[in-house]
Amino acid sequence: MIDIIKTLSVDPVGGYRLQVRFSNGREGICDLSGMVGQDRPMLKPLADPEFFARAFVQTGTIAWPNGFDIDAIALHDEMLKSGQLEPALGGA
Repeated sequence: MIDIIKTLSVDPVGGYRLQVRFSNGREGICDLSGMVGQDRPMLKPLADPEFFARAFVQTGTIAWPNGFDIDAIALHDEMLKSGQLEPALGGA
């Protein structure tokens, strides 16, 4: 069974890194510099640090004004696997 995990908050922390908090009470910093460097039309605007910093939460996912978004469950699982998640301070 797949847990339904949503992104609760996202805050830019410099470079192409985001502080992400999930609905299951975990949080961490993800580095998306590898993704941003890809030569794909939806990702090109994210290469501009000012545009990247405009990330926001929309319907439980991280999104940007150009319509690009990141699946919360996939991001959570990737961050968990790489040891980037910790229990959120102050709970979920």
